[in-house]
Amino acid sequence: MLIEEIHNVYRASRCRYGSPRITKELNMHGIEVSQVLVAKLMKQEHLRSIVRKRYKVTTNSSHKYPVVENKLNREFTVKEENMAWVSDITYINTTQVWTYLTTVIDLFDRKVIGWALSDTMKANETVIPAFNMAKCNRPIFNDQSLIFHSDRGIQYACEEFVDILNKSKIIIRSMSRKGNCWYNAVAESFFKTLKTKLVYHHKYQTRKQLELSIFEYIETFYNTKRRHKN
Repeated sequence: MLIEEIHNVYRASRCRYGSPRITKELNMHGIEVSQVLVAKLMKQEHLRSIVRKRYKVTTNSSHKYPVVENKLNREFTVKEENMAWVSDITYINTTQVWTYLTTVIDLFDRKVIGWALSDTMKANETVIPAFNMAKCNRPIFNDQSLIFHSDRGIQYACEEFVDILNKSKIIIRSMSRKGNCWYNAVAESFFKTLKTKLVYHHKYQTRKQLELSIFEYIETFYNTKRRHKN
């Protein structure tokens, strides 16, 4: 029975869960079992979480625009929605073109509340549409104080995007220190998970294939089913 339940959770996660998350999922459903036993049975059944691979950093912080200090300061745990959002950009390759994925994540529940796919790294195709989607999904009210944290990339520092943030008087801009990915670890972690659990195991022939795959992963799995670490 336990092996069957492990298989069920493993399949439901699209083969992305390892023994720690499968154990938590089983415990949440009243099946008391240790991670050691789950790991042993997964090995016996040849069930393995998809292995991670490296990815390339795309941040361009050599620009003329002003940067701001790190207000978030690695405080990745917050008590309410819309207290702190983090954003980042990564690239994904298809046989047709390089595609860039921009995300905005609410640290409260680690959900991707805004995202955008683009063929260029221009602000009006990356951070601006992702931020606008985030605002639609999580409306910002005047009685809140929201930290918007990113790296020092030109998309986040340019006047076009800064002007949009400044229209919301309650938004406090925050940027990581140069060359230190740990100050935006939640966004980095999402990209690492996305690529190792999904992207590296597909050969996308077209942009449309990639877009549908990313949509399915974010909207029907990551935001709704995946167990997140707090």
